[in-house]
Amino acid sequence: MLSTALPDLAAWTNYLRDAPIPVLSDTAAEIASLAAAEAADGQVDARTLAEAITGDPLMTIKVLADSARRRSPGQVTDAESVTAAVMLMGLKRFFVNYAELESVEQRLASIPGALEGMKRVVARSHRASRFALGFAVHRMEADAAVIHEAALLHDIAELLLWCHAPTLALEVRILQMADQKLRSAAVQKVVLNVRLDQLEQSLMQAWQLPELLVELTSEGPCNPLHAPQRRMVQLAVRLARHSADGWTDAALPDDIHDVSQMLGLSHGATQRLVRNIDL
Repeated sequence: MLSTALPDLAAWTNYLRDAPIPVLSDTAAEIASLAAAEAADGQVDARTLAEAITGDPLMTIKVLADSARRRSPGQVTDAESVTAAVMLMGLKRFFVNYAELESVEQRLASIPGALEGMKRVVARSHRASRFALGFAVHRMEADAAVIHEAALLHDIAELLLWCHAPTLALEVRILQMADQKLRSAAVQKVVLNVRLDQLEQSLMQAWQLPELLVELTSEGPCNPLHAPQRRMVQLAVRLARHSADGWTDAALPDDIHDVSQMLGLSHGATQRLVRNIDL
């Protein structure tokens, strides 16, 4: 594990691009159970397996990155979703490839506060993905699965930081908690020599993830055709961040206003929708 910050974006990207990605212990156990069920009666399907994978942002990025890495020369389309990646890989090959999965709980067990910090990010990622999916379903988006995964993976660089440099992740968190007026990007730059949003994009490009997934998680220039989908992801992430500790944050009225404008709903209807999604 890293205890000293790497010098720049390129160094962080090179390090994390090839670093092993641990997964949640519940995910490892569920995949092992599905592997046993498939071996016993062959009743597991790609959708069931994808649901287990997307319950964990770490396992999700692991599968999508591996799928991109193993893309065959004759493959003309990217696997934009986990379900597509599983179908392209095949169940038998999947269970062979992921027969041994390191758990993040084991990895961080000896570092006080690290597992709690990592799980806070996981919980926030799940909430963002649920909001994004709810918005996509309301708008009847054809790319709802990719929108869901883009929100789930929006903070993947922060999760990988907890996995591979937990003492640095703790330092960032302590500084932010000590002075909540400090901007996250500024703290990250001081402690890590890099902003996590830039690292996330650099990693996604290094892994050669599908273009749509990369674009929906980016803060940079956007294809106008994908602007509404990206807006859904951005607002879902904002809403999840600002409501992480309850619905009293001063930024939430602006978030609800922006969501209501995007969905064409009244302020009250939007509040009811997001609260129902969050149940």
